[in-house]
Amino acid sequence: MNFLRKLFGGTEETPEEEKKVQEARNFDVLKYDGVAALRQNAFDYAIKCFRCALDLQEDAETRDYLAQALIHTNEMREAFEQLEHLSETEPDNVRIQLRMADVAYMMEDYDAMTEVCERANTIDSENAMVNYSYARARIGKVDFVCAIALLSKAITLSKETPFWDAYLLRGQTLLKMNDVPLAEKDADYLLEHIADNEDILLLKARCREADGDHEGALEAYGKVVEADPFNVDAFKERAAVRQTLGDEQGAAEDLQIAEDLSRQTSVQSDEEGGETDVVRQTEEAYRSINPFG
Repeated sequence: MNFLRKLFGGTEETPEEEKKVQEARNFDVLKYDGVAALRQNAFDYAIKCFRCALDLQEDAETRDYLAQALIHTNEMREAFEQLEHLSETEPDNVRIQLRMADVAYMMEDYDAMTEVCERANTIDSENAMVNYSYARARIGKVDFVCAIALLSKAITLSKETPFWDAYLLRGQTLLKMNDVPLAEKDADYLLEHIADNEDILLLKARCREADGDHEGALEAYGKVVEADPFNVDAFKERAAVRQTLGDEQGAAEDLQIAEDLSRQTSVQSDEEGGETDVVRQTEEAYRSINPFG
């Protein structure tokens, strides 16, 4: 390069310029090696690459990738701090706030989640996901009344594309408040559109049992285990209903199945390195809410 500059009369690069060019190249190599490692689930190596890249150059996308990798290694607090750094550089990016809320939710830090959701609400109070996340934070703080209002707003804001998760969470929260008729109304509405979802069927079963309809609850729990034969809660709760109805053998069978499933789930979790469902859910959230595109 310097030889060509001399030949054609150009100015030679100074040592400082050469250093900057080399650092830029190193940054690109580290960043994209990190991305490749992240996609291959080599999370520890990805973290090292992203850290080194950020030492060379500040880059919002790289910091976001680092947060993703940290979540996969269950380093939630540091992932939150990385996202917080991003939010300082892009204070009006509501998607970053939503990601922070997801991580705070995984940490069960509902104070931090509430603070983040309040910031997001200031940025865009008419965003359905903001209201949904804020509702989850309020549920964590046992403020069910506020949560119901936020979930209802999220549902209203999403009329063109029904917000099924918000309906389900509202129904579950109403049931916690012992408002069985309204909880079951949400369950029935959801079942009209999504007939075989185990979470919705479980809400319906719990509503029937809370209403004292043991036979109806038994039927509903049966549909849950048909939809998801590995649903431990359904087997445990159906066992209690069968016990109430005097079916001792059926109750014992359900409890045994629940115990076996719990043991299998524990072994599988250990083999996967302790990755939880909530981490997988957040990975899906990262794919659907990209702050940089």
